[in-house]
Amino acid sequence: MRFAITTAIVCLGLLGWAMQPAASQPAAAGAPTGAVSASNQSDAAEKHAKRTACLKDAKSKKLIGAQKTAFLKDCMSGTPKPVTSASSVSP
Repeated sequence: MRFAITTAIVCLGLLGWAMQPAASQPAAAGAPTGAVSASNQSDAAEKHAKRTACLKDAKSKKLIGAQKTAFLKDCMSGTPKPVTSASSVSP
């Protein structure tokens, strides 16, 4: 019984997929149709390097959870978060 239900679901899914019209052109008119441009590649590389540096900094500060997420968000945006006495750990 389960095999029949599974087979019916798969067949109906494939039928629905086959009935959709094929898109010959991309939806965005201004999007590049060729390879990724050099500026996009350099932006991606720069963003990756920045994120790697922020992750390393967060690890050195031993941040976890929500504190790490907030730190990474601030670090990636480039605006440093001011350190308050409530966020620092006292001995």
